[in-house]
Amino acid sequence: MPFVNTNGVRLSYQRSGSGTPVLLIMGSSASGRVWTMHQTPALNRAGYETVTFDNRGIAPSDVPAGDYTLSDLVADTRGLIERLGLGPCHLVGTSLGAMIAQELALSAPELVRSAVLIASKARSDAFRRAQSAADRALRENGIQLPANYEAVKTVTEMFSPATLNDEAAVTSMLELFELTGGSTSVGQVAAVESLGDRREALRGITVPCRVIAFSDDLICPPHLVAEVADAIPGCDLVEIPDCGHLGYLERPDEVNTALVEFLGKY
Repeated sequence: MPFVNTNGVRLSYQRSGSGTPVLLIMGSSASGRVWTMHQTPALNRAGYETVTFDNRGIAPSDVPAGDYTLSDLVADTRGLIERLGLGPCHLVGTSLGAMIAQELALSAPELVRSAVLIASKARSDAFRRAQSAADRALRENGIQLPANYEAVKTVTEMFSPATLNDEAAVTSMLELFELTGGSTSVGQVAAVESLGDRREALRGITVPCRVIAFSDDLICPPHLVAEVADAIPGCDLVEIPDCGHLGYLERPDEVNTALVEFLGKY
């Protein structure tokens, strides 16, 4: 896997396909390879080059000690685009990756052709702040949850009742998350926690944007995702039913259709 040096860190990346470039930005504690399960093949078939990468905090990219800020991750991504000569490119981000994308669209519109913001938010509400504080308390107290418990917790938070009530599907997901260990990039979590309230700032975005919400998302619920669409001028909102925070895995066909249809306009 090739690497690029940007903003004082080394990032691993992967390119595939040909055509107008689409940079896909993954969410917290996940590898950019997750995009290759469903999204990059669909985009390559639609005539786009795709670039995926591992944010700082996810090996084999550098994993600096300490907390990261959202500005750190935005600067990393901007440097990647500039080093690879991708701009202006389409951006597709999910969760933390969407927050990076919307900040990059705001600060460097000359590098962004359009942006699709999946499961994003402009602020945290009371319940999401409580979730984050509870998880941080576990880490700070050195509490290590058993792998099978961590898998149940992750699957419950990340998937919809449609998946949780499907015995074959949920068994597969539980096995997968128990096997992978559900490791958390603490530095990236800190970047999400530092978000603040960006609703007013997002009104300054001038590039075309689409926001995608998942109806059963417990991490970035539709009402928070809709606030992003409301703030960005001219932004449209697509809500996909029967899926949770990882809707791009639960309902990949619907997500891919929303991506290709929007990107084709720009």
